[in-house]
Amino acid sequence: MVAIAVISFSCASCRNVSKSSGSDSTAIASPTGPAFDADSAYSFTAAQCNFGPRTMNSEAHEKCGEWIIGKFRSYGLTVTTQKADLKGYDGTILKSTNIIASYNPDASTRILICAHWDSRPWADNDPDSLNHKTPVMAANDGASGVAVMLELARLVSKDSTLSIGVDFVCFDAEDWGVPTWEENIEDSEGSWALGSKHFADNLPEGYEARYGILLDMVGGEGAKFYREGLSSQFARTIVDKVWSAAKAAGYGSYFPDDEGGYVTDDHVPLNKTANIPTIDIIPYYPQCPQSSFGMTWHTTDDTMEHIDRNTLKAVGQTLIQIIYTE
Repeated sequence: MVAIAVISFSCASCRNVSKSSGSDSTAIASPTGPAFDADSAYSFTAAQCNFGPRTMNSEAHEKCGEWIIGKFRSYGLTVTTQKADLKGYDGTILKSTNIIASYNPDASTRILICAHWDSRPWADNDPDSLNHKTPVMAANDGASGVAVMLELARLVSKDSTLSIGVDFVCFDAEDWGVPTWEENIEDSEGSWALGSKHFADNLPEGYEARYGILLDMVGGEGAKFYREGLSSQFARTIVDKVWSAAKAAGYGSYFPDDEGGYVTDDHVPLNKTANIPTIDIIPYYPQCPQSSFGMTWHTTDDTMEHIDRNTLKAVGQTLIQIIYTE
């Protein structure tokens, strides 16, 4: 993803924005739903990393995609795929697969939970320039969001009382955006989130969702999830709902009411093209000198050593609160 900064530091990858207080008028009374198992989500994160970097067109990418599909199916979800040849900014044809796993597929009332599953092919924000063309392991920036969805799927698959339908969508080809060393690339912002654009342009026939929640980098050390600007612009009521759910679940400290940056991410085409009000749960590190996305973002340090079970738990339990109070 690429951040749209209101105020930028001298370093292009470091961004800061003004912040304002958000509403908490819709707080939910008490925790509900099953306990989210952070150890399970952690193991799902590690399992993806065990394939290696899941860069587009790689063997690791293909094998990991098959593994994700198999895990969702093992929990009884209905899985479909969207395969497409998408063109990267440099003309590379990206063999892309969006994975759609549906719980309670016959339910008319549905919500969408999504994350990207591909890895950044270049660690172009690494402090060591010699690493800039090294693929990123993407433990946080990719695998953590998919891991949370897999654990949610495991939990809801055990429950026959839920009347709501949930679609877990794994977007591909999110992280082939223009690297920092390229110059004079037109529409560099449009080079990101290719899989979600394809999904939004090619929704399954008759598909509707009440709203969507995007999970991006939801397992990092010290993460806090400020209210992302475009989420508030497109779907403020959903932002309020999620942030209130975090408080009710006991994890409000991870979800400050202040606003973070404006981020171009997979939620943008869902809002603009698919007309599904969708928010982005994404960390904001206002004091980080390297990037407001944290020290490991697009570096060779985005590995399991920097995944925090407590962060996975905070996000996962918040999503459980949402699902079980819908």
